[in-house]
This record gives sequence, C-alpha cells and structure tokens, in this order.
Amino acid sequence: MSVALIVGVGDGLSASLARKLAARGYRLVFAARNIAKLGGLAAETKAVTVACDASQKDDVAALFEQVDEMGEALEIAIYNPSARARGPFIEIDPDAVQTGLQVTAFGAFLVAQQAARRMLPRGHGAIFFTGASAGVKGFPQSASFAMGKFALRGLAQSLARELHPKGVHIGHVVVDGAIRNPGRTEPPDRPDSMLDPDAIAETYMQLLEQDRSAWSWEIEVRPWVETF
Repeated sequence: MSVALIVGVGDGLSASLARKLAARGYRLVFAARNIAKLGGLAAETKAVTVACDASQKDDVAALFEQVDEMGEALEIAIYNPSARARGPFIEIDPDAVQTGLQVTAFGAFLVAQQAARRMLPRGHGAIFFTGASAGVKGFPQSASFAMGKFALRGLAQSLARELHPKGVHIGHVVVDGAIRNPGRTEPPDRPDSMLDPDAIAETYMQLLEQDRSAWSWEIEVRPWVETF
C-alpha cells in the first residue's frame, strides 16, 4: 500500500478526495490545524490524523516524520489550505496579508519540499495543489488572495519544469467557481452553478492516473454555466 497525504482537510473537496483515494487502496494521512472535526471522515476512510499548521516549518517537518513512521512510500501529497484578507486595498491589515501568504503559498512550499525529498529518490510520486481563479486573474478587494494564489501557481509551474523529468508529477488544479459543500447550495435562480466536490475530486484522480507520456501540470475546472 502507498500513502496519500491531504493537507487542509474539511468536509468539502478534501473529503471527496479522501473517499476516492481510500477506494483506490491508499493509506490516508489527514493534516489540519483542528483535527477534532475529522473524526467521522477519518473513521470512514481509516485515516491517520495529524495536527499541523502548514505555515510553520517545524509543524510540517513533524508531519512528515509521522508519515515516514508508517513505513510505506508517500505516493501523493495534496495541498489545499488558503487564507485571504478581503476589503479595499488601502484598508487591508498587513498582518492578515502576511498570514494569508504564509498559509496559501509558503505552506505549499514547505509541504512540497518535504514530499519531493521523499519522492525523488524513488523517481515516482505526485504533488498536487488546489488553486483558484484568483491565481490567474486578480479581483477587486482581493489583492492578498491573488498574491497567494499567483505565488502558488508559480510554485507549481516551476516544480513541474524541474521535477517532471525526474519522475514526480506536479499538478495545479484551478477551481474557477464556488464549491457545493454541505450546507451550501446554489441559489434558486442559478441551478447547477457550483462545482460538485466529487466531480472535482474525480478530476484529481484522472490527473493522478495520467500516463507520464502525456502529463498535465495544470487543469481548470468550472461549472458549465460559469462565464470567464
């Protein structure tokens, strides 16, 4: 069995990813700041849970030490966390912006670096990042989120060019639209306007299972009614 690590686990996309990876026989590790909320999903998927603030290098190092203790190869690492500070640019709290960048981009760097150190000696593995439309177009009053997601996309593109020839598959999934999570549904006048988390997760699985002769480094997903 191989290990699949999901960093930033909740009840939406990451839960769908967990179920699909478990169905494919992976041993799962969930990392989140608050693991108390993961009990049900962890029991369902037989996952190990690890408390981790992905923006802190010591937390990330300790997370991967626990992954190593499982005694099996890390096959895939998925990075989901992000943070943002909304509001008019001249009013945004600089501390909140710094936190957002650390969570969205620096944390992704930390996790990817640790994962790559374990995958490169084997010449095999996959590191995927959950991106957003903010990583390809900046929106008003969302400067900090654009900064973080642009940095995340740049990290993924750079890693793909460096690590693909060494056998490690890098994937950046641009989620262009709102995700249909528990308790969050489309307005009556816009049916089917949100992304189904199971459908997004299936796209991740297709990316994971690509033949290396035709690897993608980036895929965009959006509702069929979304304008762009």
